[in-house]
Amino acid sequence: MSVSSDDAGERIQKVLAQVGVGSRREIEEWIRVGRISINGKPAKLGDRYRKGDHLTVNGRSLDIDKRTGAPTRVLVYHKPIGEVVSRRDPEGRPVIFTQLPKPSIGRWIAVGRLDLNTQGLLLVTNNGELANRLMHPSREIEREYAVRVLGPINNEMLTRLSNGIALEDGPARFETIEPAGGEGANRWFHVTLREGRNRIVRRLWESQGITVSRLIRTRFAGIALPPRLKAGASYELPGEEVAELMRSVGLEIEKPVTDQHAPRRRASDKGTRNRRK
Repeated sequence: MSVSSDDAGERIQKVLAQVGVGSRREIEEWIRVGRISINGKPAKLGDRYRKGDHLTVNGRSLDIDKRTGAPTRVLVYHKPIGEVVSRRDPEGRPVIFTQLPKPSIGRWIAVGRLDLNTQGLLLVTNNGELANRLMHPSREIEREYAVRVLGPINNEMLTRLSNGIALEDGPARFETIEPAGGEGANRWFHVTLREGRNRIVRRLWESQGITVSRLIRTRFAGIALPPRLKAGASYELPGEEVAELMRSVGLEIEKPVTDQHAPRRRASDKGTRNRRK
């Protein structure tokens, strides 16, 4: 990861995101509530970091120079049903971050969310700027899901879902809908879309009176969920694929790009490799 040395400096939230302290959105909220200081004074939105400035988060000093030397890392995690995409859960449910290998510098940031009852591919990274760009609606990153639905399906319904449905928070549509098997009332489809609004896949089907009984994210930003990667397991993208992912969102590629493969949680997953579609 790198931080610009421009004399004008970089906005604090961008610098802290780049070095893996949190996502831009998280850091902006921390600034608002007074958790971040710069050179001994509470930071304000719009403040900029320049080389040599002293930053603290919750009273703890951050060595920005040390953190900027860390390479960008990306994990592919197969989130199981029942885990929460959060650092802690007030209801005591398991959270994804306790299942991941601990990074030597910084912390993991989830690229978006999957709800409690959705499983499948979730990317996590130590580069908050990469996470921010992958999540930003303007990027229209394609996502693919395998979805099992319960209820009568007809061609007119599929046409409506492809053309667009007016939901309470605006119109939405599936880019593609492909039948994927099933019998009777239970049928599987593969769907793609280019947004990540809360429960958007479920809400689209529910708008047609159809119940989603199972939902699996199988692809995000060109990265596919490997079929041999078991739920609850993760592996690290090799350096060249991290570089490709960074290029896809217009980020500078670090040189040299290093491979630092994270340990897998289960020995049975050894040998699993990433596949791109």
